[in-house]
Amino acid sequence: MQEINEFKYLKFASLDKTVFWDFDTLYNKDVIHSTFPIVKLSEIIVQRKGFITIDDNEIYRRCRVQIQGKGVVLRDEIIGKEIKTKKQQVCKTDDFLVAEIDAKVGGFGIVSQELQNSIVSGHYFLFEINKNLLLPEFLAKLVKHDGFLKQVKSTGSTNYSAIRPYHVLGYKIPLPTLKDQETLISNYNAKIKEANLLKKRASELEEEIEDFLFESLGISKKSLNVSKNRSLQLIDFNVVREWGLDKILSSSVKASTKFSLVSIEANPLLAKALFRGKSPRYKKGTNAFILNQKCNRWNSLDLSFVKSVDEDWLKSIDIDNFTKEGDVLINSTGEGTIGRATYIKKEYEGLLYDSHLLLLRFDNKKVNAKLFVDIFNSQYGQDQVNDIKSAQATKQTELGISNLSRIQFPLPDELNIQNDIASNISNLKGKIEQSRMNSVNFKLEAELEFETAIFS
Repeated sequence: MQEINEFKYLKFASLDKTVFWDFDTLYNKDVIHSTFPIVKLSEIIVQRKGFITIDDNEIYRRCRVQIQGKGVVLRDEIIGKEIKTKKQQVCKTDDFLVAEIDAKVGGFGIVSQELQNSIVSGHYFLFEINKNLLLPEFLAKLVKHDGFLKQVKSTGSTNYSAIRPYHVLGYKIPLPTLKDQETLISNYNAKIKEANLLKKRASELEEEIEDFLFESLGISKKSLNVSKNRSLQLIDFNVVREWGLDKILSSSVKASTKFSLVSIEANPLLAKALFRGKSPRYKKGTNAFILNQKCNRWNSLDLSFVKSVDEDWLKSIDIDNFTKEGDVLINSTGEGTIGRATYIKKEYEGLLYDSHLLLLRFDNKKVNAKLFVDIFNSQYGQDQVNDIKSAQATKQTELGISNLSRIQFPLPDELNIQNDIASNISNLKGKIEQSRMNSVNFKLEAELEFETAIFS
């Protein structure tokens, strides 16, 4: 007869180790491993209770905690008469603030000096920290990591159970010496500082791209900032092509000192095709899909927004309408989305798009499509899109084929010059992407090194 494991369904827990009455905790799901001493928070923090009565005529600053351990932020500034619950708690600098409900999803943090004397409702718990044993900044970093969070997540029998103050005081943390805490914080902050510098550098490079683009094409960035609302404006006579205030201002914006302005309307041979997308025949649960304007970002596609369509309908569409490498996909409508353009790379071939998008297929012997997208997505191109959107006579909110055809852009006659400009911009974009990736990696390294040093 097969031996029966008598402990397969029945588990035992020591009563002296029982802090919270639920299975996960009793079954040692909250065990912490560390080379540092493990202490309960009750040994280093104490709850501060006490409420004030809100004065209807005073202005109060309310704060809140963000989930996922992202800390405490200002919620709003509000006059007392607008606050329904008249009993509130006052936060002090370096308090450990815990949300009754959101603690299980990281709803806690440290009150900053800027939030001194802000208020919170009774659905929050405030704890004073013994700074002789624990640095608030150290606790702020520690509570974001799974080594601590697994205790919070296991508290209570359901995911909807509220956290109580005694739960918080019963949680355990590794407690290095103050000197070790300072060292760990310093190492962490050094990585974060480097990550922020890389992020800043990426932003600076983005500005350099537009500066380089405008300089290469002979566009004055100063002229793009001309306000149409000022009573008196001075325009160089050599940029005036047509009479009329709107036309003169528009000409001054679009002028180039190096190259002639072109448009699809005036130079139809530049483009092989200009399509409007198809009105889709939607069908749930198929393997066929169509792009919409949400998919089309700033020179990239996000396929998470695609919608499924009838497979037979999709097969009936002429193959020329589908995207090909080198095409340009442009949003034709949508508040906040109109005018976004994307260069179609090899991996984006063979896609169909709905009627809110336009596809522009250039003659690649005449136009570098990547350069066009850079121009179109820049302030230079978007100013023209905005002019179309705000046209006073027609109130148009549709870019459309005819409007897109009229948009002007400077175009070097020689393709190799276009290619050089596009290539230099591509190299700058590569540096931006690398800086952003390095920034993310430094942040991940900071978190991982901190967690590994504390929890082992």
